[in-house]
Amino acid sequence: MDMRTPLGKVRGLGSAKEGTDHFWRQRLTAVSNIPLLIFFVFFVARYAGASHAELLAALANPFVAVILGLVVASALIHMRIGMQVIIEDYVHAEGVKIALLMLNTFFAIAIGGLFLFAILKIAFAG
Repeated sequence: MDMRTPLGKVRGLGSAKEGTDHFWRQRLTAVSNIPLLIFFVFFVARYAGASHAELLAALANPFVAVILGLVVASALIHMRIGMQVIIEDYVHAEGVKIALLMLNTFFAIAIGGLFLFAILKIAFAG
């Protein structure tokens, strides 16, 4: 039995089957952000008054570089999904909605790429 309204049948609109996927990815990144951001806060507190050379040496450590990469990746994915939900729920003009969703994705990719470049440059400079 089809539960769609006659108008929904004509438009072809219905469930996109994406709601639970976004829900679980948002929860997964939220949980992963907890230990990652705890590490990040301790790292920033530890090196707050350190010299430039000492900070570069710490960032060149492969363990630190990988954890910081995971911090940024998890935070960016979490941010992108959250902003996507907000845009889809509160922006009603279809053209503006599509443009904002594209900008949201491009922003996350750009920030991730810049961070990856920076951390690789620091890690392989020494």
